[in-house]
Amino acid sequence: MDTILSQLQSWVTFYGLKIVAAIVIFILGRWIAKAVGNIAKRLLAKKNVDAIIVSFVGNLTYVALLTFVIIAALAQLGIQTASFIAVVGAAGLAIGLALQGSLANFAAGFLLVIFRPFKVGDYIDAAGASGTVEEIKVFTTQLRTIDNKTIIIPNARLTGDNITNYSAKDTRRVDIVFGVSYTDDLQKVRQALQSVVEKELRILDSPATAIIVKELADSSVNFEVRAWVKTEDYWDVYFDLVENVKKRFDEDGISIPFPQTDVHMYKTE
Repeated sequence: MDTILSQLQSWVTFYGLKIVAAIVIFILGRWIAKAVGNIAKRLLAKKNVDAIIVSFVGNLTYVALLTFVIIAALAQLGIQTASFIAVVGAAGLAIGLALQGSLANFAAGFLLVIFRPFKVGDYIDAAGASGTVEEIKVFTTQLRTIDNKTIIIPNARLTGDNITNYSAKDTRRVDIVFGVSYTDDLQKVRQALQSVVEKELRILDSPATAIIVKELADSSVNFEVRAWVKTEDYWDVYFDLVENVKKRFDEDGISIPFPQTDVHMYKTE
């Protein structure tokens, strides 16, 4: 009887210490995992990251660390964790393969929010689509086209392609080409263009507007006007210049062999 009691006492002492150690590991580990998750949330929040991503990353960090804590606690109890780790790894691999596209879009959305190549309200050209950015979501970005259609683009396509942001700068250059007849006086044409430019008050003084002879085409001499404007005035100035130059050419008797305009048709809103 004394032998049995002695063995029980030894087992209780041995396994009791292991149980206490496992509980301590779990409690401390859980506290540390929660603290690290909260730190990750605060760091992302300071960078103005989307709230959805902040919450998701914080929770993902907590769950990942808590998994390691549980494995460590089980190992402390003497339980073989190799098979458990293999199961967790296999499950993670299977989930990763199943959600490969979604995870790529999530990672891309995270990068878009962190590095901000564009923001809500910018007009962009990316992934074969053009429009005003309405919303940057976890997996997709939503654009609104000029004719009020909605385009939803997977974030991975945006980060994997060139992005042209027409709203990133405060100013843009309006480039317009006007063709005139070879029989017209070039100095007279230049003066007419200069007069129209000077009357357009939305054109900036600096950088200075350039009026150049761009090329001698097959049936016209092509002048190009390069004028700097505020980004929000780009299209208004462009269309007004085209109209006013045509009117001035008519007044001065300058002939236009055929319409000559050279512009990338993207609207800034």
